[in-house]
Amino acid sequence: MSASAGKGADRPRVEPVAPAGPGEVPPTPPGETGTWRRLSAPQQAPAPASGSKLGGSVADGLHRFTDNMSLRARLTLIYGMLFFAAGSLLVLLNYVIVAGVLDNLPFRSSNGQEMDPSEVDFIKSLFIEELLAQLTRFSVLALALVGLLAVGLGYAVAGRALSPLQKITRTARRLSERSLHERIALGGPDDEIRELADTFDAMLERLDRAFDGQRRFVANASHELRTPLAINRTLLEVALSDPEASADLKSVGRTLLETNSRHERLIDGLLFLAKSDRELEVRTAVDMGEVAETVLSQHAAEIDSSGLTARTDLRPAAVTGDPVLLERLVGNLVENALRYNTEGGEITVRTGMYEGAPAVQVENSGPVVPGYEIEGLFEPFRRATGNRVASGKSAGLGLSIVRSVVRAHGGTVSAWPRAGGGLVVTVAFPSPRD
Repeated sequence: MSASAGKGADRPRVEPVAPAGPGEVPPTPPGETGTWRRLSAPQQAPAPASGSKLGGSVADGLHRFTDNMSLRARLTLIYGMLFFAAGSLLVLLNYVIVAGVLDNLPFRSSNGQEMDPSEVDFIKSLFIEELLAQLTRFSVLALALVGLLAVGLGYAVAGRALSPLQKITRTARRLSERSLHERIALGGPDDEIRELADTFDAMLERLDRAFDGQRRFVANASHELRTPLAINRTLLEVALSDPEASADLKSVGRTLLETNSRHERLIDGLLFLAKSDRELEVRTAVDMGEVAETVLSQHAAEIDSSGLTARTDLRPAAVTGDPVLLERLVGNLVENALRYNTEGGEITVRTGMYEGAPAVQVENSGPVVPGYEIEGLFEPFRRATGNRVASGKSAGLGLSIVRSVVRAHGGTVSAWPRAGGGLVVTVAFPSPRD
Protein backbone atom coordinates (compact mmCIF):
# COMPACT_ATOMS: atom_id res chain seq x y z
CA MET A 1 0.00 0.00 0.00
CA SER A 2 1.63 3.21 -1.18
CA ALA A 3 0.34 5.49 1.52
CA SER A 4 1.88 8.19 3.66
CA ALA A 5 0.55 9.38 7.00
CA GLY A 6 1.01 13.06 6.22
CA LYS A 7 4.82 12.70 5.85
CA GLY A 8 5.03 13.35 2.11
CA ALA A 9 6.09 9.80 1.20
CA ASP A 10 4.19 9.98 -2.10
CA ARG A 11 5.39 8.74 -5.43
CA PRO A 12 6.68 11.75 -7.37
CA ARG A 13 4.52 12.41 -10.36
CA VAL A 14 4.54 15.69 -12.26
CA GLU A 15 1.23 16.31 -14.01
CA PRO A 16 -0.42 19.44 -15.32
CA VAL A 17 -3.09 20.65 -12.93
CA ALA A 18 -6.28 21.91 -14.46
CA PRO A 19 -7.45 25.23 -13.06
CA ALA A 20 -10.44 25.00 -10.79
CA GLY A 21 -13.62 26.25 -12.39
CA PRO A 22 -16.76 27.52 -10.71
CA GLY A 23 -17.97 25.04 -8.12
CA GLU A 24 -14.74 23.00 -8.26
CA VAL A 25 -11.75 22.52 -5.98
CA PRO A 26 -8.17 22.07 -7.18
CA PRO A 27 -6.42 18.72 -6.69
CA THR A 28 -4.25 18.28 -3.62
CA PRO A 29 -0.60 18.87 -4.50
CA PRO A 30 1.87 16.22 -3.26
CA GLY A 31 2.96 16.86 0.31
CA GLU A 32 -0.10 18.95 1.25
CA THR A 33 -2.38 16.26 2.58
CA GLY A 34 -2.94 18.25 5.74
CA THR A 35 -4.82 20.93 3.82
CA TRP A 36 -8.58 20.43 3.77
CA ARG A 37 -10.25 20.91 0.43
CA ARG A 38 -12.80 23.70 0.71
CA LEU A 39 -15.20 24.83 -1.95
CA SER A 40 -14.80 28.54 -2.56
CA ALA A 41 -17.94 30.50 -1.84
CA PRO A 42 -19.50 31.90 -5.02
CA GLN A 43 -19.01 35.62 -5.45
CA GLN A 44 -22.03 37.65 -4.56
CA ALA A 45 -23.56 39.78 -7.27
CA PRO A 46 -23.08 43.52 -6.71
CA ALA A 47 -25.97 45.20 -4.98
CA PRO A 48 -28.13 47.28 -7.29
CA ALA A 49 -27.69 51.00 -7.12
CA SER A 50 -30.09 52.83 -4.89
CA GLY A 51 -32.93 54.29 -6.90
CA SER A 52 -34.73 57.55 -6.49
CA LYS A 53 -37.89 55.98 -5.10
CA LEU A 54 -37.46 56.85 -1.44
CA GLY A 55 -41.02 55.86 -0.63
CA GLY A 56 -40.47 52.36 -2.03
CA SER A 57 -37.28 51.95 0.04
CA VAL A 58 -39.08 52.97 3.21
CA ALA A 59 -41.93 50.58 2.46
CA ASP A 60 -39.50 47.75 1.73
CA GLY A 61 -37.65 48.45 4.95
CA LEU A 62 -40.90 48.41 6.89
CA HIS A 63 -41.91 45.12 5.31
CA ARG A 64 -38.53 43.58 6.13
CA PHE A 65 -38.83 44.82 9.71
CA THR A 66 -42.27 43.28 10.18
CA ASP A 67 -41.28 40.05 8.43
CA ASN A 68 -38.35 39.58 10.80
CA MET A 69 -40.50 40.05 13.91
CA SER A 70 -41.58 37.05 15.89
CA LEU A 71 -45.24 36.14 16.18
CA ARG A 72 -45.20 37.09 19.85
CA ALA A 73 -43.79 40.54 19.03
CA ARG A 74 -46.35 41.04 16.27
CA LEU A 75 -49.21 40.09 18.58
CA THR A 76 -47.85 42.47 21.21
CA LEU A 77 -47.61 45.22 18.60
CA ILE A 78 -51.21 44.58 17.55
CA TYR A 79 -52.41 44.61 21.17
CA GLY A 80 -50.58 47.88 21.81
CA MET A 81 -51.88 49.55 18.65
CA LEU A 82 -55.45 48.53 19.44
CA PHE A 83 -55.14 49.82 23.02
CA PHE A 84 -53.68 53.17 21.95
CA ALA A 85 -56.33 53.51 19.23
CA ALA A 86 -59.14 52.78 21.71
CA GLY A 87 -57.52 55.02 24.36
CA SER A 88 -57.12 57.90 21.92
CA LEU A 89 -60.76 57.60 20.93
CA LEU A 90 -61.74 57.57 24.60
CA VAL A 91 -59.69 60.71 25.28
CA LEU A 92 -61.31 62.44 22.30
CA LEU A 93 -64.82 61.49 23.45
CA ASN A 94 -64.00 62.61 26.99
CA TYR A 95 -62.77 65.94 25.62
CA VAL A 96 -65.96 66.47 23.60
CA ILE A 97 -68.26 65.49 26.49
CA VAL A 98 -66.50 67.69 29.05
CA ALA A 99 -66.40 70.61 26.62
CA GLY A 100 -70.13 70.26 25.96
CA VAL A 101 -71.00 70.02 29.65
CA LEU A 102 -68.90 73.06 30.56
CA ASP A 103 -70.30 75.09 27.71
CA ASN A 104 -73.88 74.54 28.96
CA LEU A 105 -73.13 75.50 32.57
CA PRO A 106 -74.34 78.99 33.68
CA PHE A 107 -71.62 81.38 34.85
CA ARG A 108 -72.42 84.07 37.47
CA SER A 109 -70.43 86.53 39.47
CA SER A 110 -69.34 85.36 42.89
CA ASN A 111 -70.56 88.62 44.59
CA GLY A 112 -73.94 88.60 42.83
CA GLN A 113 -73.21 91.75 40.78
CA GLU A 114 -74.34 92.03 37.21
CA MET A 115 -71.55 91.72 34.61
CA ASP A 116 -71.33 92.52 30.95
CA PRO A 117 -72.37 89.41 28.93
CA SER A 118 -69.34 89.77 26.65
CA GLU A 119 -67.04 89.80 29.66
CA VAL A 120 -68.79 86.72 31.05
CA ASP A 121 -68.36 84.88 27.77
CA PHE A 122 -64.68 85.84 27.66
CA ILE A 123 -64.01 84.60 31.21
CA LYS A 124 -66.04 81.47 30.53
CA SER A 125 -64.07 80.64 27.37
CA LEU A 126 -60.75 81.18 29.16
CA PHE A 127 -61.83 78.92 31.99
CA ILE A 128 -63.05 76.18 29.64
CA GLU A 129 -59.88 76.31 27.51
CA GLU A 130 -57.62 76.10 30.55
CA LEU A 131 -59.62 73.24 32.02
CA LEU A 132 -59.70 71.30 28.74
CA ALA A 133 -55.96 71.85 28.24
CA GLN A 134 -55.23 70.43 31.69
CA LEU A 135 -57.64 67.57 31.12
CA THR A 136 -56.07 66.75 27.75
CA ARG A 137 -52.53 66.91 29.14
CA PHE A 138 -53.24 64.56 32.03
CA SER A 139 -55.36 62.26 29.86
CA VAL A 140 -52.56 61.85 27.31
CA LEU A 141 -50.01 61.24 30.10
CA ALA A 142 -52.29 58.64 31.68
CA LEU A 143 -52.87 57.04 28.27
CA ALA A 144 -49.10 56.76 27.68
CA LEU A 145 -48.42 55.23 31.11
CA VAL A 146 -51.32 52.81 30.98
CA GLY A 147 -50.44 52.02 27.34
CA LEU A 148 -46.92 50.95 28.31
CA LEU A 149 -48.38 48.78 31.04
CA ALA A 150 -50.83 47.32 28.52
CA VAL A 151 -47.99 46.54 26.09
CA GLY A 152 -46.14 44.65 28.84
CA LEU A 153 -49.27 42.75 29.78
CA GLY A 154 -49.94 42.06 26.09
CA TYR A 155 -46.44 40.60 25.71
CA ALA A 156 -47.06 38.29 28.67
CA VAL A 157 -50.51 37.31 27.42
CA ALA A 158 -49.14 36.63 23.91
CA GLY A 159 -46.45 34.39 25.37
CA ARG A 160 -49.04 32.54 27.39
CA ALA A 161 -51.26 32.09 24.35
CA LEU A 162 -48.36 30.86 22.20
CA SER A 163 -46.92 28.45 24.77
CA PRO A 164 -48.74 25.45 23.19
CA LEU A 165 -47.22 26.35 19.83
CA GLN A 166 -43.78 26.49 21.44
CA LYS A 167 -44.34 23.02 22.82
CA ILE A 168 -45.28 21.79 19.36
CA THR A 169 -42.12 23.38 17.93
CA ARG A 170 -39.87 21.80 20.57
CA THR A 171 -41.41 18.40 19.97
CA ALA A 172 -41.01 18.73 16.20
CA ARG A 173 -37.32 19.60 16.64
CA ARG A 174 -36.74 16.58 18.84
CA LEU A 175 -38.53 14.35 16.35
CA SER A 176 -36.32 15.53 13.52
CA GLU A 177 -33.25 14.55 15.49
CA ARG A 178 -34.39 11.31 17.12
CA SER A 179 -37.39 9.39 15.88
CA LEU A 180 -41.04 9.58 14.97
CA HIS A 181 -42.26 7.68 18.03
CA GLU A 182 -42.74 10.72 20.27
CA ARG A 183 -46.07 12.54 20.36
CA ILE A 184 -47.09 16.05 21.43
CA ALA A 185 -50.12 14.91 23.47
CA LEU A 186 -51.20 18.49 24.16
CA GLY A 187 -53.66 18.95 27.01
CA GLY A 188 -55.93 21.82 27.86
CA PRO A 189 -59.17 23.08 26.30
CA ASP A 190 -60.41 21.72 23.00
CA ASP A 191 -59.52 24.81 20.94
CA GLU A 192 -57.83 25.49 17.61
CA ILE A 193 -54.31 24.89 18.95
CA ARG A 194 -55.37 21.58 20.50
CA GLU A 195 -56.84 20.60 17.13
CA LEU A 196 -53.55 21.50 15.43
CA ALA A 197 -51.55 19.40 17.90
CA ASP A 198 -53.89 16.42 17.48
CA THR A 199 -53.64 16.70 13.70
CA PHE A 200 -49.85 16.81 13.96
CA ASP A 201 -49.88 13.71 16.18
CA ALA A 202 -52.07 11.88 13.67
CA MET A 203 -49.68 12.81 10.88
CA LEU A 204 -46.71 11.55 12.92
CA GLU A 205 -48.56 8.29 13.53
CA ARG A 206 -49.10 7.77 9.82
CA LEU A 207 -45.51 8.67 8.99
CA ASP A 208 -44.21 6.36 11.70
CA ARG A 209 -46.24 3.45 10.37
CA ALA A 210 -45.21 4.19 6.78
CA PHE A 211 -41.49 4.42 7.54
CA ASP A 212 -41.52 1.36 9.79
CA GLY A 213 -43.42 -0.61 7.17
CA GLN A 214 -40.97 0.40 4.48
CA ARG A 215 -37.94 -0.50 6.58
CA ARG A 216 -39.44 -3.83 7.62
CA PHE A 217 -40.27 -4.65 4.03
CA VAL A 218 -36.73 -3.93 2.84
CA ALA A 219 -35.20 -5.87 5.72
CA ASN A 220 -37.52 -8.85 5.33
CA ALA A 221 -37.12 -8.91 1.56
CA SER A 222 -33.35 -8.78 1.92
CA HIS A 223 -33.33 -11.68 4.39
CA GLU A 224 -35.71 -13.73 2.24
CA LEU A 225 -33.64 -13.20 -0.91
CA ARG A 226 -30.37 -14.16 0.73
CA THR A 227 -31.31 -17.83 0.99
CA PRO A 228 -31.96 -18.55 -2.71
CA LEU A 229 -28.89 -16.52 -3.66
CA ALA A 230 -26.74 -18.58 -1.31
CA ILE A 231 -28.17 -21.78 -2.79
CA ASN A 232 -27.48 -20.53 -6.32
CA ARG A 233 -23.92 -19.65 -5.43
CA THR A 234 -23.31 -23.10 -3.93
CA LEU A 235 -24.74 -24.89 -6.98
CA LEU A 236 -22.67 -22.77 -9.37
CA GLU A 237 -19.48 -23.33 -7.39
CA VAL A 238 -20.10 -27.08 -7.36
CA ALA A 239 -20.74 -27.05 -11.12
CA LEU A 240 -17.59 -25.08 -11.81
CA SER A 241 -15.50 -27.42 -9.66
CA ASP A 242 -16.52 -30.41 -11.81
CA PRO A 243 -13.47 -31.38 -13.89
CA GLU A 244 -15.68 -32.86 -16.62
CA ALA A 245 -17.59 -29.61 -17.17
CA SER A 246 -17.22 -28.18 -20.66
CA ALA A 247 -15.64 -24.82 -21.39
CA ASP A 248 -18.99 -23.33 -22.41
CA LEU A 249 -20.58 -24.52 -19.19
CA LYS A 250 -17.78 -23.04 -17.12
CA SER A 251 -18.03 -19.72 -19.00
CA VAL A 252 -21.77 -19.53 -18.39
CA GLY A 253 -21.25 -20.61 -14.77
CA ARG A 254 -18.70 -17.86 -14.13
CA THR A 255 -21.02 -15.27 -15.67
CA LEU A 256 -23.91 -16.46 -13.51
CA LEU A 257 -21.65 -16.50 -10.46
CA GLU A 258 -20.67 -12.86 -11.07
CA THR A 259 -24.33 -11.94 -11.52
CA ASN A 260 -25.18 -13.78 -8.32
CA SER A 261 -22.40 -11.93 -6.48
CA ARG A 262 -23.78 -8.63 -7.76
CA HIS A 263 -27.22 -9.56 -6.44
CA GLU A 264 -25.73 -10.47 -3.07
CA ARG A 265 -24.00 -7.10 -2.86
CA LEU A 266 -27.26 -5.43 -3.77
CA ILE A 267 -29.17 -7.30 -1.07
CA ASP A 268 -26.48 -6.54 1.52
CA GLY A 269 -26.61 -2.87 0.56
CA LEU A 270 -30.39 -2.75 0.87
CA LEU A 271 -30.24 -4.44 4.27
CA PHE A 272 -27.61 -2.03 5.50
CA LEU A 273 -29.53 0.93 4.09
CA ALA A 274 -32.64 -0.15 5.99
CA LYS A 275 -30.58 -0.49 9.17
CA SER A 276 -28.93 2.91 8.84
CA ASP A 277 -32.29 4.65 8.32
CA ARG A 278 -33.40 3.69 11.82
CA GLU A 279 -32.70 5.45 15.08
CA LEU A 280 -29.25 4.71 16.49
CA GLU A 281 -29.34 1.89 19.01
CA VAL A 282 -25.65 2.17 19.94
CA ARG A 283 -23.94 5.42 20.88
CA THR A 284 -20.29 5.21 21.87
CA ALA A 285 -17.27 7.47 21.53
CA VAL A 286 -15.50 6.76 18.24
CA ASP A 287 -12.31 8.25 16.80
CA MET A 288 -12.79 8.68 13.07
CA GLY A 289 -9.02 8.70 12.60
CA GLU A 290 -8.81 5.14 13.93
CA VAL A 291 -11.82 4.11 11.86
CA ALA A 292 -10.22 5.45 8.68
CA GLU A 293 -6.94 3.73 9.49
CA THR A 294 -8.77 0.41 9.97
CA VAL A 295 -10.66 0.80 6.70
CA LEU A 296 -7.48 1.63 4.77
CA SER A 297 -5.73 -1.42 6.19
CA GLN A 298 -8.65 -3.58 5.04
CA HIS A 299 -8.33 -2.20 1.50
CA ALA A 300 -4.52 -2.23 1.41
CA ALA A 301 -4.33 -5.13 -1.06
CA GLU A 302 -6.84 -3.53 -3.42
CA ILE A 303 -4.98 -0.20 -3.30
CA ASP A 304 -1.66 -1.90 -4.08
CA SER A 305 -3.09 -3.90 -6.97
CA SER A 306 -4.83 -0.86 -8.46
CA GLY A 307 -1.61 1.15 -8.76
CA LEU A 308 -3.19 4.20 -7.15
CA THR A 309 -1.34 6.67 -4.96
CA ALA A 310 -2.91 6.79 -1.50
CA ARG A 311 -2.31 9.76 0.75
CA THR A 312 -3.51 10.08 4.30
CA ASP A 313 -3.70 12.72 6.99
CA LEU A 314 -5.44 10.97 9.87
CA ARG A 315 -5.91 13.11 12.94
CA PRO A 316 -8.17 12.57 15.96
CA ALA A 317 -11.85 13.30 15.36
CA ALA A 318 -14.10 12.28 18.25
CA VAL A 319 -17.66 11.34 17.25
CA THR A 320 -20.50 9.79 19.26
CA GLY A 321 -22.32 7.12 17.27
CA ASP A 322 -22.52 3.53 16.09
CA PRO A 323 -19.01 2.18 15.31
CA VAL A 324 -20.30 -0.35 12.76
CA LEU A 325 -22.23 2.28 10.81
CA LEU A 326 -19.34 4.74 10.92
CA GLU A 327 -16.88 2.12 9.68
CA ARG A 328 -19.23 1.27 6.82
CA LEU A 329 -19.51 4.97 5.99
CA VAL A 330 -15.75 5.40 5.63
CA GLY A 331 -15.52 2.05 3.83
CA ASN A 332 -18.07 3.14 1.25
CA LEU A 333 -16.26 6.43 0.67
CA VAL A 334 -12.93 4.65 0.15
CA GLU A 335 -14.50 1.98 -2.09
CA ASN A 336 -16.19 4.67 -4.16
CA ALA A 337 -12.85 6.46 -4.55
CA LEU A 338 -11.13 3.23 -5.63
CA ARG A 339 -13.77 2.04 -8.08
CA TYR A 340 -14.40 5.33 -9.85
CA ASN A 341 -10.81 6.32 -10.44
CA THR A 342 -8.40 6.49 -13.34
CA GLU A 343 -5.25 4.52 -14.08
CA GLY A 344 -2.36 5.96 -12.12
CA GLY A 345 -4.73 8.13 -10.13
CA GLU A 346 -4.75 9.01 -6.46
CA ILE A 347 -6.94 9.13 -3.39
CA THR A 348 -6.54 11.25 -0.27
CA VAL A 349 -8.18 10.47 3.07
CA ARG A 350 -8.34 13.08 5.81
CA THR A 351 -9.79 13.05 9.30
CA GLY A 352 -9.75 15.75 11.96
CA MET A 353 -11.53 19.02 12.68
CA TYR A 354 -13.12 20.72 9.69
CA GLU A 355 -14.63 24.16 10.35
CA GLY A 356 -14.91 23.36 14.04
CA ALA A 357 -16.54 19.92 13.62
CA PRO A 358 -15.09 16.37 13.52
CA ALA A 359 -15.02 15.31 9.89
CA VAL A 360 -13.86 12.81 7.29
CA GLN A 361 -12.86 13.84 3.79
CA VAL A 362 -12.07 11.54 0.87
CA GLU A 363 -10.68 13.02 -2.34
CA ASN A 364 -10.03 11.02 -5.49
CA SER A 365 -9.12 11.52 -9.09
CA GLY A 366 -11.36 10.09 -11.75
CA PRO A 367 -13.71 10.99 -14.56
CA VAL A 368 -15.10 14.50 -14.75
CA VAL A 369 -18.31 14.84 -12.72
CA PRO A 370 -20.53 17.82 -13.63
CA GLY A 371 -21.68 19.86 -10.67
CA TYR A 372 -25.36 19.37 -11.49
CA GLU A 373 -24.97 15.58 -11.14
CA ILE A 374 -23.52 15.69 -7.62
CA GLU A 375 -26.86 15.54 -5.79
CA GLY A 376 -28.03 12.58 -7.88
CA LEU A 377 -25.01 10.51 -6.82
CA PHE A 378 -26.48 10.20 -3.33
CA GLU A 379 -29.68 8.63 -4.63
CA PRO A 380 -30.00 4.82 -4.60
CA PHE A 381 -28.92 3.03 -7.80
CA ARG A 382 -27.38 6.19 -9.27
CA ARG A 383 -23.84 6.10 -10.61
CA ALA A 384 -21.55 8.75 -12.02
CA THR A 385 -21.58 7.00 -15.39
CA GLY A 386 -25.36 7.25 -15.55
CA ASN A 387 -25.55 3.56 -16.46
CA ARG A 388 -27.91 1.59 -14.24
CA VAL A 389 -27.23 -1.72 -16.02
CA ALA A 390 -23.48 -2.03 -16.22
CA SER A 391 -22.98 -2.26 -12.49
CA GLY A 392 -20.16 -4.72 -12.15
CA LYS A 393 -18.28 -2.34 -9.90
CA SER A 394 -20.97 -1.74 -7.32
CA ALA A 395 -24.67 -2.02 -6.53
CA GLY A 396 -25.22 1.72 -6.71
CA LEU A 397 -25.93 2.10 -2.99
CA GLY A 398 -22.56 3.32 -1.68
CA LEU A 399 -23.17 7.05 -1.38
CA SER A 400 -26.85 6.62 -0.52
CA ILE A 401 -25.78 4.53 2.49
CA VAL A 402 -23.26 7.25 3.36
CA ARG A 403 -25.99 9.88 3.38
CA SER A 404 -28.30 7.66 5.42
CA VAL A 405 -25.61 7.00 8.05
CA VAL A 406 -24.76 10.71 8.20
CA ARG A 407 -28.40 11.63 8.77
CA ALA A 408 -28.71 9.01 11.50
CA HIS A 409 -25.78 10.70 13.30
CA GLY A 410 -27.10 14.24 12.78
CA GLY A 411 -24.24 15.22 10.48
CA THR A 412 -23.91 16.72 7.02
CA VAL A 413 -22.38 15.38 3.80
CA SER A 414 -21.31 17.49 0.86
CA ALA A 415 -19.51 16.69 -2.39
CA TRP A 416 -17.73 18.88 -4.91
CA PRO A 417 -16.22 18.21 -8.34
CA ARG A 418 -12.45 18.13 -8.51
CA ALA A 419 -10.63 20.14 -11.15
CA GLY A 420 -9.44 17.78 -13.86
CA GLY A 421 -11.81 15.02 -12.79
CA GLY A 422 -12.76 13.25 -9.61
CA LEU A 423 -14.69 14.06 -6.49
CA VAL A 424 -14.21 15.46 -2.98
CA VAL A 425 -16.68 14.17 -0.38
CA THR A 426 -16.72 15.73 3.09
CA VAL A 427 -18.68 14.34 6.04
CA ALA A 428 -18.98 16.52 9.16
CA PHE A 429 -20.46 15.31 12.46
CA PRO A 430 -21.75 17.17 15.51
CA SER A 431 -19.20 17.57 18.26
CA PRO A 432 -19.70 15.16 21.20
CA ARG A 433 -20.27 18.12 23.55
CA ASP A 434 -23.23 19.21 21.37
